[in-house]
Amino acid sequence: MQIDAISHRCFFAGCYPSEQEIVINLLTGKDADKVFLVQEDPYIAGISGRHPWEGVPVLMRAERELERNILWSAVIRPKYRRLQYYFEIAAGSERARLFEDRLYMESEWDGMVKEYFKFPWLHQTDVFRVPEWVKGTVWYQIMPDRFARGNAENKRMPLREWGDEAGMQYGDFYGGDLRGIIGKLPYLRGLGITGIYLTPIFRSASNHKYNTDDYEQIDPDFGDEADLKELVSTAHRAGIRVMLDAVFNHCGRGFAQWQDVVEKGERSPYFDWFFVQRTPVEPEGSTKDGRFYSFAFESGMPKLNTENPEVAAYLTGLCRKWVGEWQVDGLRFDVGNEISHSFIKGLRRELKRINPEVFLLGEIWHDASPWLLGDEYDGVMDYPFLAQLQRFWEDKNENARQLMYGLNRLYARYPRTVEPGLMRFLDSHDTIRAGSRCENMDAFFGQLALLLTMPGTPCIYYGTELAMKGERNPYNRRCMPWEEIAQGKYDGVMKEVAALIRLRKEHSQAVSGEVRWEPDARFPRLVRYKKTDGDGAVLSVWIEAGEEPVPVRAEGKVLYSRKFADGILSPGGILIMKQEAEGWNR
Repeated sequence: MQIDAISHRCFFAGCYPSEQEIVINLLTGKDADKVFLVQEDPYIAGISGRHPWEGVPVLMRAERELERNILWSAVIRPKYRRLQYYFEIAAGSERARLFEDRLYMESEWDGMVKEYFKFPWLHQTDVFRVPEWVKGTVWYQIMPDRFARGNAENKRMPLREWGDEAGMQYGDFYGGDLRGIIGKLPYLRGLGITGIYLTPIFRSASNHKYNTDDYEQIDPDFGDEADLKELVSTAHRAGIRVMLDAVFNHCGRGFAQWQDVVEKGERSPYFDWFFVQRTPVEPEGSTKDGRFYSFAFESGMPKLNTENPEVAAYLTGLCRKWVGEWQVDGLRFDVGNEISHSFIKGLRRELKRINPEVFLLGEIWHDASPWLLGDEYDGVMDYPFLAQLQRFWEDKNENARQLMYGLNRLYARYPRTVEPGLMRFLDSHDTIRAGSRCENMDAFFGQLALLLTMPGTPCIYYGTELAMKGERNPYNRRCMPWEEIAQGKYDGVMKEVAALIRLRKEHSQAVSGEVRWEPDARFPRLVRYKKTDGDGAVLSVWIEAGEEPVPVRAEGKVLYSRKFADGILSPGGILIMKQEAEGWNR
């Protein structure tokens, strides 16, 4: 028995509540044949300990296959909302029991002191709940300066001609604004978008606005408060939610409180709003010398001390207005892993009192478990998901089983209840565009099909529906080519993207977290899996990322296909079918 591969912790992804149920997961080696969860109420035999406690065995199911492990799972509905348990594991002729203290082999069972795992009480407030509306949302990320220009007058900054990229520079302005976005809401609705995520809109000297100078004023180049309110109300009438970017890890060089500290040093009432290590403050140049803390050593982005009660109160007041008065549906927290846990917890309590369904999303590029315990973010931007797709499509030596292992590893990282809030995407303003990263349209559509048939809340970066190209900044932030769109240049791509978005919205199996992978050794890069949500139907997805034609017996209704004809899925092809759930066994 692969003893070292067996592990369980009665916390987070190992054991967690889901409505009236408790989900329990166990990792074993691949040699395990069968696993039982032995469970019962801890007090079923009394509280004195004089009577032996005996649990009821429940056969666990093999939930996910990892590279070296099997993740086993069981869902228990405890009658008394408590649970005590241990595991019995069989691997060939060997038997073992896992208790809280350690693993016991069969020869050690007699006379052992039993230290059981315990789930003390199922509190409804401990159930991780993603706002219900998020589960069906398809997001669209917009950088206002580059999306659409609604008003070319009264701009503070000199503008380049829309779409002119000759000698394009990082700091160029093109004049996109909130009124431009309002005018394009019918376009977004036609694409199937149900949520827009705006990068920062508050006053700043840059085009991207991630260095905020004034959190209380919408940047005049983008519009004003009335424009934002009109955008939100118009979007809501079109069935589209709105999420703003909250840049609270750091501010901009022009932030009044920072300017006061630069001028007065320790005499400033705002001195403790920041992390100044040396005075007088030298506001220019890299901060690698440690004179004050800033984002990525950028002196123009001094780091805010979100543990400071005054800072927390100031930022919380802003959010109260955005969520309460402006009626925005969500906030995305830039550099969300560097903001104080205590601040996010307090902010969450305040905002959920105003709107229990507000969506709080953290920008975290790594394992975000500490922020997903139910008292901080509702979800995070899932960059590791993008990394798995990128690795598989770029490395032709990887097979579909390795992609399965990678994605299953990500899914095993968090409780199933967390999945709906994980924002997944093919690109963003911080990455190479998918249109450039993907070597051809086969790879582009293969990744898009996978994105839109997997759990999580998918996001399309503006222009990705056109397979727009763009390497590193600034070319991954180029202007939306509205004239070319009107001329029909992208009709073919947009039609396919809209069809996949529509498929996700119309078939609940695409959103479900119930995934059964079906790798085929004959076709090593054939990505094949089935999805169900328990309603009696199955979504069957085939994506041939290799170079071989794959014979397919098309059983069920074909919902989407690309490079599929006469029962043959050609290299680069996609086939998505809806079938009856017969034979759905794990």
